[in-house]
Amino acid sequence: MNATITIPGIDETGALYPIEKLDAHRNGGVLHLAISTFVFAQGRLLIQRRAPGKYHSGGLWANTCCTHPGWGEDLRTAAHRRLREELGFDVSILEERAVFEYQAQVSNDLWERERVHVFEYTANEVFTTPPPQESEVSETRWVTPADIRCDMRASPDAYAPWFRIYIDRWDELNLTAQI
Repeated sequence: MNATITIPGIDETGALYPIEKLDAHRNGGVLHLAISTFVFAQGRLLIQRRAPGKYHSGGLWANTCCTHPGWGEDLRTAAHRRLREELGFDVSILEERAVFEYQAQVSNDLWERERVHVFEYTANEVFTTPPPQESEVSETRWVTPADIRCDMRASPDAYAPWFRIYIDRWDELNLTAQI
């Protein structure tokens, strides 16, 4: 994370204000906006393994992609942007499915404290994805949500903390795939 990125923080009244991304993740975390995208096809979810060099949670499996909107950036626009940046593809329509909050420690000194807008896209068929951006994603795979839950029980440390929360709170995400 070399460049300073300004994202929307959320104050105690619910008003948005600009905050530097890394500052939002320090000291227990500041509540801020985030986006999580889930791409499904034939009952399978496209998941990614974060690149080992990421500033937190490197090498861990996570949902299709996550990001923060830039200050003043539309949430849906940010979700489409991040699909292109990380995975090298975009989808036609992302449907917003839920908004919920969580907090999780993601490294020794960094926290996620996020109000997450969850987006979903469902393709008719499993498709081959282009090679992901190596600095962001080391690999992808299509798996059923039930298989993720089973593997997560066996190897929880292989998964990003927020993704474990998503699986535990699956019904709150309002996604169409069932676990």
